[in-house]
Amino acid sequence: MRRMILAAAVAAGALCAAGQALAWGATGHRMVGRAAMEALPPEIPPFLRTRAAAEAIGELAREPDRSRDVGRAHDADRDPGHFVDGGDDGKIAGVISFDALPLTRDDYETALRAAGTSSWKMGYLPYSIITGWQQLAKDFANWRADVAGIKHTRNAQHRAWMLADKARREALILADLGALAHFVGDGSQPLHGSVHYNGWGDHPNPAGYTQDHIHTPFEGAFVRDHVAYGAVTAGMRPFQDCGCPIDRRVGAYLADDVAAVIPLYELQKGGAFAGADPRGVAFATRRLALGASELRDEIVLAWRAAGALKVGWAEVDLSAIESGQIADPYDNLIGTD
Repeated sequence: MRRMILAAAVAAGALCAAGQALAWGATGHRMVGRAAMEALPPEIPPFLRTRAAAEAIGELAREPDRSRDVGRAHDADRDPGHFVDGGDDGKIAGVISFDALPLTRDDYETALRAAGTSSWKMGYLPYSIITGWQQLAKDFANWRADVAGIKHTRNAQHRAWMLADKARREALILADLGALAHFVGDGSQPLHGSVHYNGWGDHPNPAGYTQDHIHTPFEGAFVRDHVAYGAVTAGMRPFQDCGCPIDRRVGAYLADDVAAVIPLYELQKGGAFAGADPRGVAFATRRLALGASELRDEIVLAWRAAGALKVGWAEVDLSAIESGQIADPYDNLIGTD
């Protein structure tokens, strides 16, 4: 949801620029979530490589939009997590480069405040993705600890508890993965990475780009009516591992989103989003395929990163549990207070 609250003006086709709009519509988010899951490699646990899991993530990818309009505190805090206002200079508020994102939201907020703005105004989508990925990695680590503990322990009571906890972990992984799917999907929609998020706005406009509210029609009805799921899956790129920290990966991903803004406006100017114009269909399909590819890759990388994490309380290395060095991690996992 982003920057526009649908009001009475919607009946006349107008949107209020101070509220929220959808970030991809339901169709787009379903496509990104489902396509990523169906493309997972064998190294990912089987419970995530099922049709049911793919369909679940397709639906759960919509959840951050469906959870809005709860109350002012809730919405004001969460809505800016769906976007980031990248400028024509490729920076956020002219001071933060996507290839050098601050490591924490606190540092990000401090830099924006110094520039006279805030993360609530400029959006904090990078951190929605980064923290979501980090959470997924921890979820995987806890699940893997249960699996290893079940294998190694000789205590039936401990095994029963870990079996139940494994089931809880799987439910939690689906929920957290659904949230990550949403925000990674947001990051493939160019209007969620730009100050030109719904018409060119009050910025220099020598090319004469539209001031019309194009955000919702592009990501919603256009995708629903003209983009085929099979074309999205066919357009997914091979797995890519940049070998870089997650903040660098996310920064590069969102920088690519910003770079797609002018091509989008050029296509709009040429009428490519009017009807089933092949140019517009191809553009939207590419962006959705990119989102699905990135989500698949981030799931794989979170799974791999989990192996180096600590779990439990008191904390122990997951590797010590998986190797059998800690044969029964029950006390660590249930917590020794």
